[in-house]
Amino acid sequence: MSTEQAEIHEVTIEIPAKVKVFEHHRILGVEGPLGKTRKNFKKIPIDIKVDEKSIMLKSQGTRKRDYAIFKTAESLVNTLIKGVQTGYTFKMKIVYAHFPITVKVKDGNIHVENFQGERAARVSKIFGATKVVSKGDDVVITGPVLTDVSQTCASLQQNTKVKNKDSRVFLDGIYLFEKQDGIEK
Repeated sequence: MSTEQAEIHEVTIEIPAKVKVFEHHRILGVEGPLGKTRKNFKKIPIDIKVDEKSIMLKSQGTRKRDYAIFKTAESLVNTLIKGVQTGYTFKMKIVYAHFPITVKVKDGNIHVENFQGERAARVSKIFGATKVVSKGDDVVITGPVLTDVSQTCASLQQNTKVKNKDSRVFLDGIYLFEKQDGIEK
């Protein structure tokens, strides 16, 4: 048995110049040049202190589980800060064999028209402050919040999934082919 005492982990994350961070009732808000976002830490057992220029995170225990939660919280905070500074871009490709698919953005939704010759458009929701642009056979999804961008992308891909047919033959759909940091102009 080791006589070493386990340590409580803590880290200080510096806040960049153009970013403002505030915490109210364990909800961390981050505001930057691309917009603002927030994350609820009520169910994440970690201590958070926000100063003028830094965020201090501290684990509440010394076990492996506490360390894992601590590192997850650190990653969440870094993702929030990075998102409001540079943003995230996901690129998707429209694939069709016979019926040309068209993608239109209307009223906060993505309408996929003429998918496999269907008369009714398939509709996917746009989450948060995410922007969707259709350029030819590409769909570019951008935004400051990674979870909103990725959920919009996943919703669109899942909505155009071919069912009850051989997936090796019927390749129609809209597929993710590139993820990158930063918002493409």
